[in-house]
Amino acid sequence: MASTAEIVVQPPQSATWQVHLDRSMWVGGVRGLMLQALHPLAMRGVWQNSDFQQDPFGRLRRTADFVGRVTFGSPEEADEIGRRVRGIHKALRIHDPDTGRTHRVDDPELLLWVHCAEVSSYLEVSRRGGLGLTERQADRYLSEQRKSATYVGLHPEDVPGSCAEMEAYFKQVRPRLRVTEEAAATVRFLMWPRLPHELRLLSAGKPAYFPFGALCYYTLPDWARRMYGALPEVPQATVTAALKAFRLGMNALPEPVHDHAFMPATREMLQAARERLGAAGYDVSKGLKGLTDPRRWPKALAA
Repeated sequence: MASTAEIVVQPPQSATWQVHLDRSMWVGGVRGLMLQALHPLAMRGVWQNSDFQQDPFGRLRRTADFVGRVTFGSPEEADEIGRRVRGIHKALRIHDPDTGRTHRVDDPELLLWVHCAEVSSYLEVSRRGGLGLTERQADRYLSEQRKSATYVGLHPEDVPGSCAEMEAYFKQVRPRLRVTEEAAATVRFLMWPRLPHELRLLSAGKPAYFPFGALCYYTLPDWARRMYGALPEVPQATVTAALKAFRLGMNALPEPVHDHAFMPATREMLQAARERLGAAGYDVSKGLKGLTDPRRWPKALAA
């Protein structure tokens, strides 16, 4: 029988499994984009090399696909998407109008910023929303995410692997952050996005999206919100309560319903993961999310 390491990149016993199956990830993902936008060069890289403004949901779903594959995918699937992403980044360039210089998208400094903004957002939002991770488990999550960073071309030893290291990284990088015109436009856009073509029928309900976008904004660190100044401040206790309510409602959705938010290829990858885990003795009757319960693991692992 194949070992769990041969079945999925991050096993159900990992802290990553707990965080990445929590539905607060949707808030964390948008928060991560808002945070990433504060790095002028990283923001210009997105602005100059993607269709982000035309298809913001597409970028979020592609990010979800990458995160899903380097978490729940097989090692082969993770290696394949890693090669694809590295190949795309290697070919892209960023023009900096402030200096006139041209930079590579796969500059390690930029890759590290994007990684840290993303995984710190996932971790902080899920914990604030009520996911009961201890400090040791939070450190383990960031340590496990060093592996995810290798798929975009980073070296594990260069990536923060604990909460203390992540805090030190943000303290070190903050002097280089600022709100460019592109960053300000991105945050406004993420709070009031253009719906993709396949969702235009939902345009009448678009005003209902704004509370979600605002929630993502209000979960940003205090220093990031002060930099943006995009919305008036509200009590952070209110933000925490709203985040917990969002998480509770999203986590109550049946897995097949929730998975329709993903791209078809992502859904197929997740189904394949369920089948491999089921064949290895995991009880997948409650889906992948059910495997956050050790009682659904093979007896040898649950003991």
